[in-house]
Amino acid sequence: MYLHEYQSKQLLGAYGMPLPAGRIAHSAEEAVAVARAIGGASWMVKAQVHAGARGKAGGVQRANSSADVERIARALIGSRLVTQQTGVQGLPVGAVLVETPCVAVRELYLSLTIDRRSERVLVMAAAGGGMEIEQRAHDTPDTIHTVTADPVAGLQAEQCRTLAVSLQLADKQIAQFTQILLALYRLFVEKDAALIEINPLVVTDAGDLLALDAKIVLDDNALYRQTELAALRDVTQEDARESAARGFGLNYITLDGNIACMVNGAGLAMATMDLIKLHGGEPANFLDVGGGTTADKVAEAFKLILSDKKVRAILVNIFGGIVRCDLIAEGIIKAVSEVGITLPVVVRLEGNNAERARELLHDSRLKIIAADGLTDAAVKAVKAVASS
Repeated sequence: MYLHEYQSKQLLGAYGMPLPAGRIAHSAEEAVAVARAIGGASWMVKAQVHAGARGKAGGVQRANSSADVERIARALIGSRLVTQQTGVQGLPVGAVLVETPCVAVRELYLSLTIDRRSERVLVMAAAGGGMEIEQRAHDTPDTIHTVTADPVAGLQAEQCRTLAVSLQLADKQIAQFTQILLALYRLFVEKDAALIEINPLVVTDAGDLLALDAKIVLDDNALYRQTELAALRDVTQEDARESAARGFGLNYITLDGNIACMVNGAGLAMATMDLIKLHGGEPANFLDVGGGTTADKVAEAFKLILSDKKVRAILVNIFGGIVRCDLIAEGIIKAVSEVGITLPVVVRLEGNNAERARELLHDSRLKIIAADGLTDAAVKAVKAVASS
């Protein structure tokens, strides 16, 4: 689950992270009031969306007067910000963060994430953060410095100091960096984070470290024990179908193709999408209905699929192990009856009660294309799109 920048900074502030003075505003008038409360002669006005590269897209602007704050906030709030990470539709801006600007002498990059290979928390740091960090990491990977935290002992102060020296920080800054990084590690573990990114972490003209931007991603699987943080979810920043799917216990991800997939099991779903691609088709989604699905859940899955106007065919690929194929068949019949599906539906059912499932589908007299195997199902789905 993604947090907005202002939410991330509120969390970081609670762990002692040095931050610019700033507050969130949901209207132009509120933005002006925030600027006056903060004080100063200029402010940064930052659109709050779940995407990076906001600065290049005009989502981060400097205001040199209260009138500028009002003008920028009015233009941003209620608009859709299109960045390199949002796609052409962009994301809605519901609020802006108004902050005190600072003079940065140096920019650094700092992040914590999970290294799947070592099964440890990985800390990455680089001299030269900012908007071009991804390109610099690609061009000069040797400039990225890393350490991993022992899962029992945790991140050690000596590791933090080693990174600070690698970044060519001075004595006072080494102590600050160590304190910051140890606090970030504690936050990462205690709040079940999947990613904490400070980009940039700057050295100010006073020689201190300050986090100008922050990004925190939480582990969805741990939200059941992070109820206060789970309440911060902003569904306006998420795909509507993905949000609806979550409410029914479905794993759904929207893709760009036109062949919808309904599968039980993430691995089988990936294999299904691969075969669709192999035979010249384009999957419209990843949809895992799970191992313990029900007829009602399958019906809801069909409704989600049909809400995507790009879909021109549906491929149902179910292997009945934990879930019974006849329950899936009942869900298909219920969905077609309720929604009135007119698109081609290719069905491959194998495993537990598969024969009974085929009988139910046959007796329903629905216009369903039966498939003998996974490859046959993919081929028939691609063919159905081509002939539609």
